[in-house]
Amino acid sequence: MTIEWDAFLIVAVVTWVAALFIVGAYSLGVRMLAVGEDAKSSALPSRLAAYGCFAMCGIVVLFGIVLIVPALSERILGS
Repeated sequence: MTIEWDAFLIVAVVTWVAALFIVGAYSLGVRMLAVGEDAKSSALPSRLAAYGCFAMCGIVVLFGIVLIVPALSERILGS
């Protein structure tokens, strides 16, 4: 049994980047909600930015689930 180190490295790097992106986007969304709560007069732009960050997190998580589950991957991605 041999390990394909280049494939392992690709998976490790993509995992780190995705995890950092999800944590960063979620943290930014929480921060934007806090800013919107503090600034009552201009709460709408920061709330929209927060919901956009949360939506990006959800999309990345759903795409990861699609990649992991073989039946979903075949149906949605066609491979």
